[in-house]
Amino acid sequence: MGGIAAIARAAGYEVTGSDAEVYPPMSDQLRDLGIELIDGFEPDQLDLKPDLVVVGNVMSRGMPIVEELLNRGMPYTSGPAWLAEYVLQDRWVIAAAGTHGKTTTASMTAWLLEAAGLEPGFLIGGVPANFETTARLGLGEFFVIEADEYDTAFFDKRAKFMHYGPRTLIINNLEFDHADIYKDMDAILWQFHQLLRILPGSGQVIANAAEPEIRRLFEMGCWTPLERYSSSPDVAADWQLQRTDSGGFSLSDGKIDLSTGQLSLPGTHNLENAVAAVLAARHAGIDPQESLQALTEFRGVKRRLEHLGTYKGVRIYDDFAHHPTAIRRTLEALQEMSKGRVLAVLEPRSNSMKLGAHKEGLQDSLAPADRVWVYQPPELKWSVADALGGMQNLSVDSDLDALVDGIAGEAQPDDDVVIMSNGGFGGIHGRLCRRLEE
Repeated sequence: MGGIAAIARAAGYEVTGSDAEVYPPMSDQLRDLGIELIDGFEPDQLDLKPDLVVVGNVMSRGMPIVEELLNRGMPYTSGPAWLAEYVLQDRWVIAAAGTHGKTTTASMTAWLLEAAGLEPGFLIGGVPANFETTARLGLGEFFVIEADEYDTAFFDKRAKFMHYGPRTLIINNLEFDHADIYKDMDAILWQFHQLLRILPGSGQVIANAAEPEIRRLFEMGCWTPLERYSSSPDVAADWQLQRTDSGGFSLSDGKIDLSTGQLSLPGTHNLENAVAAVLAARHAGIDPQESLQALTEFRGVKRRLEHLGTYKGVRIYDDFAHHPTAIRRTLEALQEMSKGRVLAVLEPRSNSMKLGAHKEGLQDSLAPADRVWVYQPPELKWSVADALGGMQNLSVDSDLDALVDGIAGEAQPDDDVVIMSNGGFGGIHGRLCRRLEE
């Protein structure tokens, strides 16, 4: 929603907005754009008499401001619908979808288009370091969007990506998530099936051939040309990728052999994200070798294994991981480049986590870490200690100060500490850095 506000401001609209407990980097970005932010959701905000209210999917029936909006008969729409009508018409939309890696893949794709001089617009659920903003209206034909399968609004229960009308679609992976919206994997597959039904025959679908749920999806039907990639030599695909000794990867379709130098991001999952971005840019007309060269200049995304600094020899990272698979891939990637121990600090904050949908897989996902701290927030309805009872290297605490003290007391020079949460985590990042300095 903050990105949509930024795009609306760039398009010439006067924009205000409301939310609760907004934290950086979005709060800083909105302030810098001159967008007034109102804290909370009081009905009197509507006294501004806006021409249009864009309603986020966090809003629900029964909230006073929603009831007042409907009672006054004011014009309203959803964020995805506003984008579709005011921004995405007549644009070549490149959408990055799937359970993991959407933000990084969309950021990489936008950078490849930018490096090729195409000046794309974009809307991304994170801040790419090459742009320092989550959203841009753009001057060119192309618009890159992170295509989330979460529902659109209280009045529109379709997945958000159903509004975007992509011509190029990336699907990196598919797993069960959003347990507050979908009852099972089949329900998620059905939404992706609806998306495939509206893709043009002149478009392109780019997908990870090694993902079993993606294969299930295509068995339901696909009417758009399909290009698959794989990092496993045992999985047949149009493009095979493998890591090189330089820290980059090579890419081959049996006719063309391409390679790139070292990427700034560790982990096989990020190589897969990079290949998907290169193939999407190729569909947009950019030579793959040019894209591979541009990738070496990609500087990552804030809150995606972002290095916050080194304090008394201890390196601190911030990461958005909140699904077991993302947690494990993040820890494995950090282990690859770590010179010491990997210390994991997790806040189970997503709606799926709060419902306990992922608690069975949590112990396995945290296994790559040498030491683990998990926060037990008061709103979590299940016991972290019980779910992770088999772990020997675990500390669980419901007090953030005690958690910080425990980490700072055990961290040693050359350790890598990764803080994983999809929220602000009570400002633990700054608190830990200060505590280490003390």
